[in-house]
Amino acid sequence: MTGTLRKIGGSARFSAIAVHNGQVHLAGQVSQLKDGDIEAQSRDVFAKVDALLTEAGSSREDLISVQIWLADMADYAGMNAVWDEWVSGVTPPTRVCVEARMAQPHYRVEVLAIAAAR
Repeated sequence: MTGTLRKIGGSARFSAIAVHNGQVHLAGQVSQLKDGDIEAQSRDVFAKVDALLTEAGSSREDLISVQIWLADMADYAGMNAVWDEWVSGVTPPTRVCVEARMAQPHYRVEVLAIAAAR
């Protein structure tokens, strides 16, 4: 293995953050807001991404790629409104957004991010 591998936080099932070869890999982030609409859940999830990037010594400006899963593509416009606010002021990363069945019925959005390490 080349480079140092550092894992931060998480649980017995997965690490919250893995830093390797100059990249920060975050575990998928979901919102625990059971009654939150897509805008509330998206804000919550993007705030979690910000916090994890900060913990890893990175930031939103360093994002390389973001993958977004929506429980329902009808939420695409609402999530994009929050996304547009979140990436304003930075050069946005590459991104994909698809519909997927979620692990819990209240999850409306899940986000996975990869960023450059500082």
